[in-house]
Amino acid sequence: MAPSSSDGLPASVALLGTGPMGAPIARNIIAGGVPLKLWNRTTDKAKAIDGGLVAPTPAEAASEVVLTVLPDLPQVAALLPGENGLLAGWKSAGIDNPTLVIHGTVSPVAVESFAQECRQRWGVTVVDAPLSGGTIGAEEGRLSIMAGGPPEATERLKPLFALYGTTVLWVGGTGAGSTVKACNQIVVAATVTALAEAMALAASAGLDLEKVQSILAGGLANSEVLRQKGRRWIEQDFEGGGSAKNQLKDLNFVAELAGHRGQKLPLTNSLQNAFEKMVAEGAGNLDHTGIFRSLRT
Repeated sequence: MAPSSSDGLPASVALLGTGPMGAPIARNIIAGGVPLKLWNRTTDKAKAIDGGLVAPTPAEAASEVVLTVLPDLPQVAALLPGENGLLAGWKSAGIDNPTLVIHGTVSPVAVESFAQECRQRWGVTVVDAPLSGGTIGAEEGRLSIMAGGPPEATERLKPLFALYGTTVLWVGGTGAGSTVKACNQIVVAATVTALAEAMALAASAGLDLEKVQSILAGGLANSEVLRQKGRRWIEQDFEGGGSAKNQLKDLNFVAELAGHRGQKLPLTNSLQNAFEKMVAEGAGNLDHTGIFRSLRT
């Protein structure tokens, strides 16, 4: 991966997956003056991003650096094979050592073996670089990016990551980024659920939730979750955002990793049960703060 100029940015960049996180990331990259190819299964979502070059297939999006912002590893793996896949696109473009960045939250166990296969079979460097900060962080360009993979690859990616992230850290070999994200998701899920319980208790007592949140925000109970998500409980608006089913998926990855490492996580088990109940109730597409409703039933 050769830089295009003294600013250290890659010569060519593509972003695949222009959903709630991918779209604002793309806009920040374009705003930083980087030519960006875009691909999304629903083409209209990619076309809605001004300034990007929309590619009809992953093959035509193939670039020296390909950022994927997709829900899970199987969706990333599906981009590689076939005449319309990335492997064919890289070959056609003469790109011998591409870097594939996985920004989605994926299994730390699975991504390690996936990266090894990509390197050994096709010469593709995989960097697992999950994100923290939510859609607001993506829009504001202040995501935290925890990168796992070859340290030199992450170092070369830092100028690009800086266009949409304020905290960019190499945390270890491939899979380490996803392991840190697993740790992050324990805290996020626990904080969301704790705040939802607090709001449920306050509501049951007839209290003004806005006033309760003001008190929480003034002390040790304050958090980024409260700052970003607090109004959802006040307004009872749980549409969109980070879905409960994705929260459960992340917790399942945590449990898988804990089993792999022989580590007991009793709180994670409780959180899994709570979000399994919410998803089973048909509320899996709601924002994870909607666990409030599940607690109130």
